[in-house]
Amino acid sequence: MKIEALRLLIREKLEDDRLPHERISRVQSRPADGEKCDACERRITMAQFVVTGTILAGRGSIQLHVQCFQLWDDERRAPKSQPLFARCAGPLCPEASQ
Repeated sequence: MKIEALRLLIREKLEDDRLPHERISRVQSRPADGEKCDACERRITMAQFVVTGTILAGRGSIQLHVQCFQLWDDERRAPKSQPLFARCAGPLCPEASQ
């Protein structure tokens, strides 16, 4: 999935509460067992790492690919009033690869 499409999907899931806005109290990373990523909904293969974040507000946990976790964290902290690409920063930003 392209970064731009993934950012949009994560943003939509944040807006309709399919992904949490809250900070996480604990993060763990380990080799995956085929879990489904809560962001992109694709399987996290055994050759990849899964990042599991426990939500502070007691809403459970999320499981994400490493890249999906980074994008989720960027998007959840971004001001809502800015357009998607104005919020983008760092190496995962589409503009950074141009």
